[in-house]
Amino acid sequence: MSLASLLSKRSLRLSTAFTKEESAETASEILLPDRPISPHPNLVTAAGLKALELQHQEAREAYDAASTIEDVNERRRQAAIPLRDMRYFSERIRTAQVVPEPISFDIVAFGSTVTFRRDDGRVQKYRIVGEDEADPKSGSISFACPVGRSIMGKAIGDIVNLGDQELEILAIS
Repeated sequence: MSLASLLSKRSLRLSTAFTKEESAETASEILLPDRPISPHPNLVTAAGLKALELQHQEAREAYDAASTIEDVNERRRQAAIPLRDMRYFSERIRTAQVVPEPISFDIVAFGSTVTFRRDDGRVQKYRIVGEDEADPKSGSISFACPVGRSIMGKAIGDIVNLGDQELEILAIS
């Protein structure tokens, strides 16, 4: 029987006798799952797209720096997060739909800054932006979050029901 027919009839099994156990364990530890991609359209402001590009570049630089590490296990550990982030940011840049700044302040639109009052009297002000650029602590929320979804298309004076709360739109800029 020829070698080719033996190979086709048998599955080859590679011996791991001479591999470092640590290497196999490390390799399995550093295969990070991809960051989840939102099912919503990837709407971004012009500044949001620039931020995505910057984050992609930073991940690329971190990956390049990790690639110079001699120890293969440490190199894999150090490269895992930047590699995952590069895949994520590449996809987000590829699918980005830049939305121009609103030209009217009659209704809440993507890019609008909205001031509203909650039932408990709190007055809050947020800019409606893309998911990757949203940062409530800095005054921006995603168009896809519950508050963002509920106030889109509303005008000054409108009352919005949000679960067991009501929001009153006070200003749009």
